[in-house]
Amino acid sequence: MLTLLLILIPLLGGLISFAIKNDGVKTWAIASSFITAILGFVALWMFKENPDTEALRLNMPWIEMLNARFVVQLDGMNLMLCLLTAIAFPLIFLAGYAHNFDRKHNFYGLMLLSQAGLMGVFLAWDALQFYVFWELALIPVYFLCSMWGGDKRVPVTFKFFVYTFAGSLLMLVGIISMYAITDSFEWSVWVAAAGNGTLSAGAQYILFVLFFVAFAIKMPVFPFHTWQPDTYEQSATPVTMVLSGIMVKMGIFAVIRWVLPVMPAGVEHWSHVVVVLSVIGIIYASLLAWMQSDIKRIVAYSSIAHIGLMCAAIFARNDISLQGVMAQMFSHGINIIGMWAIVDAIERRTGTRNIYEMGGIATSAPNLAITLVIVAFANIALPLTNGFIGEFLMFNGLFLYNGWYMAFAGLGIILGAVYTLNMVQKVLYGPAGSKTTGIEDLKGSEMTAMVLVVAMILMVGVYPKPLLNLTEGTVQVLNTLNVIIK
Repeated sequence: MLTLLLILIPLLGGLISFAIKNDGVKTWAIASSFITAILGFVALWMFKENPDTEALRLNMPWIEMLNARFVVQLDGMNLMLCLLTAIAFPLIFLAGYAHNFDRKHNFYGLMLLSQAGLMGVFLAWDALQFYVFWELALIPVYFLCSMWGGDKRVPVTFKFFVYTFAGSLLMLVGIISMYAITDSFEWSVWVAAAGNGTLSAGAQYILFVLFFVAFAIKMPVFPFHTWQPDTYEQSATPVTMVLSGIMVKMGIFAVIRWVLPVMPAGVEHWSHVVVVLSVIGIIYASLLAWMQSDIKRIVAYSSIAHIGLMCAAIFARNDISLQGVMAQMFSHGINIIGMWAIVDAIERRTGTRNIYEMGGIATSAPNLAITLVIVAFANIALPLTNGFIGEFLMFNGLFLYNGWYMAFAGLGIILGAVYTLNMVQKVLYGPAGSKTTGIEDLKGSEMTAMVLVVAMILMVGVYPKPLLNLTEGTVQVLNTLNVIIK
């Protein structure tokens, strides 16, 4: 029942938000998201006490004529992502509390509906149910991107829609094909079909393409990434936080859950192609980030490079790389939300996103400067920050898979340090510009959000064991299914 509440609370909170047509909707959205966060921590406690407790699973008939069931349950990986989703939305609402959006009841209602969809994606163990929640998470975001944001938001959102619609269509074709072969939408049946020969190697080659491209668009990875920088730039920053902090994890999670164990022959056949594309994407996005002067586009391309590393590590398919990916999904979500919150605070105070028009912010806004430096260090995986352990494991796993791939991917670390530290220097130090002189420091809800972000960066960085323990079970399952390369 608790798993169902993780979906129902933000769903009901979003529906009620549409009826609150005053500033009270902000308080309601924060309260609703905090309730969901509390439920997330309760689920974590219950899972640690007894992972097999019935309170953390629900399996009941749904569409009987299609043999589709409504199955939601927690394992270590999806619990971690549900916890990330539960934590992220209060942070997003607190960091963006100063925004005064038109039709705010619609804005916060759609945001909470997207949270409900995300929870459903991570909790689903039935493919048709997974697809429904995938669309439920995306549809509110289409409206959020097109109704609030920059001047070019409508054509940018149309491009985003075309990409994601194409991906959803490919996934739907793949799901229908799998149903035709197995007469079921259940994950366990699909995995069994791959193991007992019902799903032939040739079928897996084709199905892999259908599913992987659908998920690669959402991550996104090279060359399916072109919708991302424009969408991140033109969307309202709270929406960008959802897109980059949580929604990209839908694609990474889906590859680990629905591709690796279901299509092992397809994974084996295509893995080198995927790793090469991912490594190209790391270098390409890092170089583009280095060339940008718009702080939003720097962060957007940085995110593509980080996701490329995660994708490459997934297809290295050893226990070290997969453990690193799962840890990094959580850490990247926290870090990128923190980075976007700081970018938003700077833009609102200075009226510019051009790093060459900034400078001297450290003098007038020391708290903002300190948080930016800490988040930037986490973004480049400095030891004792949460980004370090995931990247360290992923590079170790890539080295075990192929040393050359690891070496080229490692260029992303060097380039990441270059463009991130260059951004920090241009924004915080040097002579103050006319737009940055005497700007207001972080305060109130903004400061609260950033204190929480910094606390999680340092806690996970200093003591990552609880996070790693949470995902060990998923690695063991993949090992049992012979997905992991020894």
